[in-house]
Order: sequence, then C-alpha cells, then structure tokens
Amino acid sequence: MTSPAQPDRLTVSVALCTRNGAQFVGEQVRSILAQRPAPLELVVGDDDSSDDTVAIVEATLAEARAADPAVQTELVVRRHRPPLGVVGNFADAMAQCRGDLIALSDQDDVWRPDKLDSLVPLFSADARLQLAHSDARLVDGEGEPLGLTLLDALEATAAERSGLSEGDAFAVLLRRNLVTGATVVLRRTLLERAAPLPAEWVHDEWLAAVAAAHGPHALRLVPEPLIDYRQHGANEIGARKPTMADRWAKLREPRDGRAPLLAERTRLLAEHLATLGVAPDRVAQARAKHAHEARRRDLPRWQPARIPAIVAGAVSGRYGRYSRGAIDVLRDLVQPAGGRS
Repeated sequence: MTSPAQPDRLTVSVALCTRNGAQFVGEQVRSILAQRPAPLELVVGDDDSSDDTVAIVEATLAEARAADPAVQTELVVRRHRPPLGVVGNFADAMAQCRGDLIALSDQDDVWRPDKLDSLVPLFSADARLQLAHSDARLVDGEGEPLGLTLLDALEATAAERSGLSEGDAFAVLLRRNLVTGATVVLRRTLLERAAPLPAEWVHDEWLAAVAAAHGPHALRLVPEPLIDYRQHGANEIGARKPTMADRWAKLREPRDGRAPLLAERTRLLAEHLATLGVAPDRVAQARAKHAHEARRRDLPRWQPARIPAIVAGAVSGRYGRYSRGAIDVLRDLVQPAGGRS
C-alpha cells in the first residue's frame, strides 16, 4: 500500500543532462525514480547523442511505471543539435522545469534512495533556503568505492565545511567553489534571481554564489554523501585526490587564461548582486573580491617584479579572505605569464 500524499511537500523536477551516456544512464534514471515520492517530472536535455541514451531513458521510465503505480513521473526530452555544452544544456533543462524545486543530475551517477527525502524537507522547513547540496561518495566505473568523498578530493577544510553547513557560505564561496551540481537541489525561484547564467561561469558555481549572497540561511551543505559520483575517465567534470605532481602542474598553469577569467567572473558577480537588492555588505564583499582578482590579473609578467604586490596582498589579508591563502600566494609567485604579448 502506498503512503498518503503529503500536501505540504514541495514538488521536485529533475534536470538530467546527457551526451552519449548509454553506458550508465539507465542505472541513474532507476535511482531517480526510486525516490519516494518520485519526482514530478524528469527533464532530459540531450546534447546531440549519437548512441541510445534517450531511448534508454524512455524505456527505463516505462519499465518503472509498469512495475510501480507510485511512479507518475512525467518525461520531457529536449534534443539539442548542435550541442549546447554543459552550461547551456543545464540552463535550458532548468528553464523547462515546473516543480517547486529542481534537482540537478549528471548522466553517470547513482542517487542514494533517501537523497530527495534528505534534502526536500529542508526547504519546507525554511523558506529562506535557496540551495542545498551534499557530499558524494566517489566510485569507479564499476561503481566500486574509491575510498574518499567528493569534499575529501576537493580538500575541503573543517572550517570550509562548517561555513557551508552552518555558517557563512558566501565567505567560503568567495574563496573558491565547493558546490558540485550533481549534488544540488534548488528552488526554481532562484533561477529568476540568477538569470541570465553567464557563459564565464559553470552553472552550479553561479547558482551557489547567487544563493549564498542572500544570507547565511540561503545555502546549506548536508555533509552526508547522498550520491555515488562516478569517476570513469570520460567525465565532463570529475574529481580525484590531487597528487603532488597535479598540484605543481596546476600552480604552473599560464596566467593568461586563468587570471583574466577570474577577474571577469567576479566583476559579473558583483554587478549582478548589485541589481538583486541583497544586503549591501554582500555586494561590498563581491566588489572587494573582484578588486583582489583584478590586482592578481594585473601582476607584472616578470615573476620577481610581482613580489611587492603579492606581499602587500598577503599582509593585508586579501589572499586569506578572497583566495586560498598560501596556495594562491605561491601560485602568483611561480605562475608563468603565458603567451600574451
């Protein structure tokens, strides 16, 4: 016997974006449909797949409906040719969602059976909450655990985790993003505040930053891993524990790509927040972050000549407030200029 409907429970749409995902998408869709209650709808944005991805999604949903009358999930398929890319695909899929809440989904993960039941009540309990996310268990292509979680792989500190779960997420996210879209549930109304999604940002980073700017109760981390985040070598965006060689290679990436992009991204965020009517101190923080990234962008090309400005930024505390502290101090000291003339 099915349990009676909960009239006060918010409805959920799932935005699932795919591209040649036939190998894993059936397992992911089954895990989505196993949620109770099942989602209102599954919006699939398919980026010009050349395999049977969409057919597998359709067949999996048909099988679930036949097996369990409680599954009344509607299917909406958006086929994109030419492909929109990850950000464009998710933006389009989210725009089609009708639920009160939108859960973002990759094509190759697996949700824990209680994922939505762990996150949806948080929104019912607090109207201020705009976005919730969780940790994730990293697994290999066969679904075997890799022995660490997503936040472990990102080397999230205890202070960062605390800030995201029960403190000031905005201050954490000004330093770096720790919100991964595959774990996210957001209010559909957040899309209106975040639109348009800028091309310079990844969608989950932008949505998290805009949500967190609305106050300490607007974004929340649930520290438990609520999905298996599959790492199989062909992920659009993946995660793994960095080696020392990885860290050094990242520090030595040319400045000409990264530094101007960070400055532009933070400029766009500060300007957007100023239009939303968020607290003035949030706008001021975003502008200070942009000023910090603009200073980093404008550092001299010759590395020794950068030292006075970097020292001044470290002494003033800017690298601690708006970057990853000593890691980014070292990055700015050793990073090559790149090929800009």
